[in-house]
Amino acid sequence: MTAVWTGVVVCSIVAVFYLAACRAPAPDPDSPAAFAAARTALLEELRADGIGDVRVLGAIAKVPRHEFVLPQDRDRAYANHALPIPGGQTISQPYIVALMTQLLELRGDERVLEVGTGSGYQAAVLAELAREVYSIELDPGLAESARQRLARLGYGRVQVRAGDGYFGWEEAAPFDAIIITATAPRIPERLVAQLKPGAPLVMPLSEGFSETLIRARQVDGDLKIERIADVAFVPMRGAIRGGGDREDR
Repeated sequence: MTAVWTGVVVCSIVAVFYLAACRAPAPDPDSPAAFAAARTALLEELRADGIGDVRVLGAIAKVPRHEFVLPQDRDRAYANHALPIPGGQTISQPYIVALMTQLLELRGDERVLEVGTGSGYQAAVLAELAREVYSIELDPGLAESARQRLARLGYGRVQVRAGDGYFGWEEAAPFDAIIITATAPRIPERLVAQLKPGAPLVMPLSEGFSETLIRARQVDGDLKIERIADVAFVPMRGAIRGGGDREDR
């Protein structure tokens, strides 16, 4: 009995080591293949959620979102939700980035202003679709890191500067489209004035206790507003919170 029992134990130990040696290594969540698979799954989800502009989907497919998130969040970079970035800010949910970009109706020859650079992800998506992108970030540290990141990734079409986006970028105006990536209590008239006639301004607007994604256009002297969806964003900071211009809408 002892000999038989010992043999069973020895054989079991050998089998365990054999199986351990032959088991395939766990997939690396930080590998290019893993990112590609996650990006493909994200695109399928965006299509199912109503993102139909093939150029926007192509931009989302091309931009490496894992380069724009914190190192500890790289394995979640293509999950369809917002993630934290430095300065108490966030990188927006991919669906919201795609939806806001789709609402701009870019065709490739536009000059676009972005208010709220963050980590630079939205700017990179815009750069895949427009001729020039001007992006303003209130936080100087975020602005500089986004500038370096975008340059490293080859997004030379994007110009980033630190400043209060409420005032826009007058020397580069007029713009074919403006996107604001933080909730404002009203539509900044200074930014409307920097749009070409009929060009869209897409932004989250605070309305009472809710936030609404809107698209506004100046048509025959009147500002036409479309309400798109309920959203949740970080608040726009700076002069917009101090009263701004009286003519803000």
